[in-house]
Amino acid sequence: MPEINRVAWIGRALIVGRGGLGKALAQELQRRQPALEVLLCGRSVVSELDDGGEWLVDLESPQSLEALSQRLLDDPQPLRLVLNATGRLHGGSLTPEKRLQQVSAGQLMESFAINAAGPLLLAKAIEPALKRDQPFHFASLSARVGSIGDNRSGGWYAYRGAKAAQNMFLRSLSVEWARRFPLATVTMLHPGTTDTALSKPFQNFVPPDRLFSPQKAGAMLLDVLLQQTAEDSGRFLAWDGQDIPW
Repeated sequence: MPEINRVAWIGRALIVGRGGLGKALAQELQRRQPALEVLLCGRSVVSELDDGGEWLVDLESPQSLEALSQRLLDDPQPLRLVLNATGRLHGGSLTPEKRLQQVSAGQLMESFAINAAGPLLLAKAIEPALKRDQPFHFASLSARVGSIGDNRSGGWYAYRGAKAAQNMFLRSLSVEWARRFPLATVTMLHPGTTDTALSKPFQNFVPPDRLFSPQKAGAMLLDVLLQQTAEDSGRFLAWDGQDIPW
């Protein structure tokens, strides 16, 4: 295990996204950093009674993000890490496009709302709780298909475009925060193909040794994330720690 994983982190950590990978990330982070108060956040709470272990966070709701911002300002715990594990590839009206004639304005807007605007608006909501003299990590799940330089198969216009936009948004954020919050680290993470509902329709095309369980993907992502420092801020990294071309 990397040495930095054995450094005790104290404070608050939020994992936003209650899918399979979000749950695995929260569990693994809590195991590695028992002094952190790790909260798993989603669009709805599992039960009507919020025991403090879950917060309602909907990245498409301005009211929800405003409530999150206020809750963090009132929180006595320092905010140490926020990891966005949300994303939408298919479902509802979204279907990955195979050709141009399948593209629609509605699907483009829906994909950009959750995959591009959502992470940036999350960063905006948590920013008032940040302090210049406290180390902080902001990370968001991206995807290799959002790499312009690595695009050799085309298609998937809405998802590719939204993830590429997220990368640009968060790269710009890393530049701004380097001036305003010099101990902050912004990281975009590609988890590989993970055995979750998001990848389920496309798993037949993935070699068995490259289809990761949520637990394995979560562990590998934390291996990478917890080694990053403020000097590394703004990187787009794969699950194995390799830089992905923009």
